[in-house]
Amino acid sequence: MLNRGLLSLLIFAVSVVGLTMGATLPLVSLRLHNAGATSLIIGVVSAMPAAGMILAAALTHLACRHFSGRTLYLGCFVLCTLSAGSVEWLEASVIPLALARLCMGLGMGLIVILGESWVNQLCNPNTRGQTVAFYAACFTGCQLGGPLLISLLGTQSAYPVLIIAMANLVTLALVAYRLPKGLGLHSEGEARSFSLLGFVRVAPALCIAVLFFSFFDTVVLSLFPVYATAYGYAVGVAALMASVILGGDMLFQVPLGWLSDRMDRRALHLGCGLLTLGISLALPWLIGNPALLWPALVLLGAAAGSIYTLALILIGEDFRGADLVTANASIGMLWGLGSLAGPLLSGAMMEGNPQGLPLALCLTASVFALAAFNALRLSRRVLSR
Repeated sequence: MLNRGLLSLLIFAVSVVGLTMGATLPLVSLRLHNAGATSLIIGVVSAMPAAGMILAAALTHLACRHFSGRTLYLGCFVLCTLSAGSVEWLEASVIPLALARLCMGLGMGLIVILGESWVNQLCNPNTRGQTVAFYAACFTGCQLGGPLLISLLGTQSAYPVLIIAMANLVTLALVAYRLPKGLGLHSEGEARSFSLLGFVRVAPALCIAVLFFSFFDTVVLSLFPVYATAYGYAVGVAALMASVILGGDMLFQVPLGWLSDRMDRRALHLGCGLLTLGISLALPWLIGNPALLWPALVLLGAAAGSIYTLALILIGEDFRGADLVTANASIGMLWGLGSLAGPLLSGAMMEGNPQGLPLALCLTASVFALAAFNALRLSRRVLSR
């Protein structure tokens, strides 16, 4: 019963992080655009949360050695609350705003790393897939709610910032009241088997899975609407396509988590990679067939999102204690790198030809599928001995 209450608190906390990220990313960009900022400045400020997440990953092990998990969690929500509130009064000052966005990325990164580690420690191993999938679905669903909040209240209203700041304050109060002081990360004084970068050698398929999905997530949000408008779709419809893709990600995660508790998770991981690759290959044809495009976009989001969710599930299955914390910190760093690389690589490939977007998705999905196939082959070889 205690675990269920703690899991509910951690899921609520990451949902608030998703809402904060989903609302502030477009809000800051649109306000800077309306203020006449250049694309370079908007791009740099937009990249600051991802840079903060990379910094969070680099500092996680050091922070866990000097502070309790509860203290870190509280500190991160204080940082997120202040950073969210600062959006309202720093928008005219680019450098302070960029620093505030960096701090928000740092806070959110540590919250996600700690939360994923705790969820994997607390959940029942027999239902790990369903629990982790629900955790990921709540994050994605609330992330989708961010742009909806902006569309309903507008970019110039103070209410979006107020709502986000209040949500973080409520979470801070709940964490202070409900998170046990003794809840640890089992990393104090415990040796880890690999370093932050060493995780790439230990679990290459899981690392590539996270890089792929963070790449996919940022490309869908930033460039898929551009791709659709190049083929004659109205801007509103093109933006809706991005929401449909992420909606498919959210809706199918719990059923997939249920399935992962009943079959070979690495085989399912490979299957999701192959489905993502197949739909990406078909996009140039699907974009001209609306009747098939919309359901394909739902499946694309479900398959691509499952690549990340299954990576989290497999990390919880394969690692414990300090290694689990280090693995999740590595995931945070890889997420930041993928988020930075996604728009840059896809934007360059789309220069002069919109088909550069499905090409970029195909290339990255192919790399993941190869890595997943190799991981499945190695796991079956071990089991056969």
